[in-house]
Amino acid sequence: MFIFNFKVNGGKIFKYFFICVIILLVIIFGIVSCKVFKGANDASKSQTCIPKNGISQIQAKNYTNILKSVHENIDSYVGKKICFTGYVYRVLDLQENQFILARNMIVNSNSQTVVVGFLCEQDNSKDFNNDTWVEVTGEITKGDYHGDMPIIKVTEMHVVNAPSEEYVYPPDDSYIPTSGLL
Repeated sequence: MFIFNFKVNGGKIFKYFFICVIILLVIIFGIVSCKVFKGANDASKSQTCIPKNGISQIQAKNYTNILKSVHENIDSYVGKKICFTGYVYRVLDLQENQFILARNMIVNSNSQTVVVGFLCEQDNSKDFNNDTWVEVTGEITKGDYHGDMPIIKVTEMHVVNAPSEEYVYPPDDSYIPTSGLL
């Protein structure tokens, strides 16, 4: 028969327990920090509002927020370069070198849509038919079309396939006038 004499030292056990808890907290903090910083890096890579080579990319998810902001703060955006995709849309009172680079905005739950977009100018715009999907790169200028209007002076335009997200939605609750920041 064996008898073990086991003496419990409360001070040592508390120290070991405290050290283990601290190590566990440091590991958890390290994992959370990595995920946060990795997520922030991934978000900045996929963030479409960050200018690349001085050109802001506009996507379907931020299209109407940017459209609204540019219309409300034209002077703040003059000279900014943007790139976005839409389809060529013309109305009768546009000049020959003008078109609207349009998207269909869903306005209610019955999938009713309205056409929204930027007025664009390019010398060879008549080479592109209505309803042709194009990607446009250009500079925002201030012009006149039934009042002050932002007009995109197109520097580059080419035909693309219709995007998977053809529709855009009204400006959301995150819309904040940015006064010149795309």
